[in-house]
Amino acid sequence: MSAPLADKIRPKTLADVVGQEHILGEGRPLRKIIDSGTVPNMIFYGPSGVGKTTVARIIAENCGMSLYKLNGTNASLSDIKDVVADIGTFGSENGILLYLDEIQYLNKKQQQSLLEYIENGDITLIASTTENPYFSVYNAVISRSTVFEFKPVSADQLMPAIRRAFRIMSEENGCEIIAGDDVIKTIAFSCGGDVRKAMNTAELAVICGEPSDGKVTVTEDSLKILAQRSNMRYDRDGDQHYDILSAFHKSVRGSDENAALHYAARLIEAGDIISLCRRLLCIASEDVGLAYPQAVVVTKACVDSALQLGLPEAKLPIAEATILLATAPKSNSACMAIDAALADLKSCDALDFPRHLQNVHFDGKGAAVVGQHYLYPHDFPNHYVEQQYLPDALKDHVYYEFGENKQEQSAKLYRQKLLESIKKPR
Repeated sequence: MSAPLADKIRPKTLADVVGQEHILGEGRPLRKIIDSGTVPNMIFYGPSGVGKTTVARIIAENCGMSLYKLNGTNASLSDIKDVVADIGTFGSENGILLYLDEIQYLNKKQQQSLLEYIENGDITLIASTTENPYFSVYNAVISRSTVFEFKPVSADQLMPAIRRAFRIMSEENGCEIIAGDDVIKTIAFSCGGDVRKAMNTAELAVICGEPSDGKVTVTEDSLKILAQRSNMRYDRDGDQHYDILSAFHKSVRGSDENAALHYAARLIEAGDIISLCRRLLCIASEDVGLAYPQAVVVTKACVDSALQLGLPEAKLPIAEATILLATAPKSNSACMAIDAALADLKSCDALDFPRHLQNVHFDGKGAAVVGQHYLYPHDFPNHYVEQQYLPDALKDHVYYEFGENKQEQSAKLYRQKLLESIKKPR
């Protein structure tokens, strides 16, 4: 079986690696480490298809150490023990380099089994993961390693690699492949920064091309079918899911409706309207809040409409709610108030209730205080009377501060008028 194009043209030197200039460029940290010839324990973190495995292979092939490869999706504790068993043997006299792909799939016990050996230098670990290692990798392994983040490759950096791919396929197939700049640009922009996906798309484009007189022409029509959704880099359980939701939320909070619509579109294109709707409901209370209380009502109506309509029509009420929240006045006063109240619960002992707020009950003979002595606000002018509501230990605590927006300032003015008009009860 013929190897995939992505494997055939995998770079053999760092100079051929596409992208990752921030860590592999001249004078950059990872480049300096590799050039020094000293290989520390490292974790490569980033999306798939951006060069993590390629760089690890280049390091392994040039370090002179015995290379062992494991993949976290199918590696067992027995596989790790087999690597450990070779420590000190003739074949590993220059040290063992273990390349562990997808380390996040190893359980805690499997990761712990490596600790002793990577700490004393018997094994040098290079691990790769598509998930945030600070959440998915055992902390003790993290503390013994240096984490390098790999980023999606830009379209401009991808285009030379795509041209190289067409050139190699042309030589292998013995025919001229005609792929114009528009075709190369389409592939580069449609693959979401994934080099492997770009190579696979280029390979399929040739297979689907139009042969004529010993030539194969790659057309944009075939590319539209091959790459129509390939630019979506999204995983509902991975970092991209939370990154897009975070970017959406922060864009709305920052009153940038255009950025908010962009991230909403990405979630809609991925078909994830449930996460989007939940985030809209959260924003309405957390970030718009009391500055425009009706935002919750409108957003709830939009969310209900979106869920009932389903895609593609759901995009309409979602867009309405997104623009409404992004352009609305903002206040986090309610959010701050409840957080402050919750913080007090964690720092205080068990708190009683003021007696006059308790449910009416029999006091019993000989009780020091008889009766509730609750003041019913509706019996007083303006339906307001001063009395203590917080527990004694918290009676002077203030959780809510009126925001500067028109809505909350109106409420503050009303409160001030009440206080000014108080008549002490007789």
